[in-house]
Amino acid sequence: MIRSESSYKLAVSIAFLSACLLASGGMKTVLAAADPGVSVAPGTVAGEAAEPTVISSSPSNWATDVPTSMNTKDNIVTGTGVTASFSQPMDPATVNSLTFTVKETTGDDVAGTVVMNAANTEATFTPTSAALNANTGYTATITTAARNAGGVAMAHPITWSFTTNAVELTGQTPVALGEAGIFAILTKSGITDVFPSTIKGDVGASPITGAAIHLTCTEVTGTIYSVNAAGPLPCRVTDPTLLTTAVGNMQAAYTDAAGRTNPNFLNLGAGQIGGLTLVPGLYKWTTSVLVSTNVTLSGGPSAVWIFQIAGKLTQANATKMILAGGALPKNIFWQTSGKVAIGTTAHAEGVVLSKTMIALKTGASANGRLLAQTAVTLEQNAVTQPAH
Repeated sequence: MIRSESSYKLAVSIAFLSACLLASGGMKTVLAAADPGVSVAPGTVAGEAAEPTVISSSPSNWATDVPTSMNTKDNIVTGTGVTASFSQPMDPATVNSLTFTVKETTGDDVAGTVVMNAANTEATFTPTSAALNANTGYTATITTAARNAGGVAMAHPITWSFTTNAVELTGQTPVALGEAGIFAILTKSGITDVFPSTIKGDVGASPITGAAIHLTCTEVTGTIYSVNAAGPLPCRVTDPTLLTTAVGNMQAAYTDAAGRTNPNFLNLGAGQIGGLTLVPGLYKWTTSVLVSTNVTLSGGPSAVWIFQIAGKLTQANATKMILAGGALPKNIFWQTSGKVAIGTTAHAEGVVLSKTMIALKTGASANGRLLAQTAVTLEQNAVTQPAH
């Protein structure tokens, strides 16, 4: 009987609260996840919809093995930056080194500068020193003095923590793909196909005509772009301007990946990487590379791998590239001067930037992008374009 009375009282309370909310114009207010003034982590639902908050961060909260420094596409090494993405545009005058701070867990301040992106939705704290300390915990904080473009302050301070790698390690910023990043397959010389393949993402070829795209509309979940009126119908879209830009961006991305210096690993395994677990970083081989057995790439969702291969990349039949620790295919870049061959029923991960051709053998699959400066050949394959 007591349980029934309690349930009844709870139901009445909920009904009363709902009626109040509806009377005030509907359930537009998000209930605070913490008392005012209490710090919350990025992505926490707190405060009202009008109040800005941090929806994500890099490094993420409680990230480990964070590189102590980062190498940009211009080969400029700085201490690893800390980035906050906001739910709405902010007033840049209120997001600075006073409101966005980074401290070691000992309490020591990290000197640095804060820069907003053009949209004022992302702030990056860059340390003044060339590197963070290895094997050290850090806490980033954005205070409620940070305000949006309309002058509304954040309801709660945002705090997140991360730990650097046990040894000094230079990470890499992702390779910028530009318009090439909208494609699952982009090629300069065309696409051959043994039906049926399954492509989830956009496809394009340039400067070769659309007649060299041998996929059918039923095989592609996305758009097939052509430079002219030729190509698969009825799904083909003619857009030579987009394709010219995308191919130019593809070549620039190849140059970016090939031009990174100071590799973390040189000629690892003499080019034989089957059976290895690869941590994030820059890898360079002056030879070809063979994946003879499964290979694992282990790192967090912000971790970046760049593989510079002077020769060919060959993946043996029935082998897999396995992602661990939250690693994402959009942050894995295989830059190869020679041909790329993914064996029968093998599975690959990442963005392939090939100077020549990319060939997938029967039943092979890839989570990533195939960006070839000559041709792509398919044989009943599955290619899935990752998120940007």
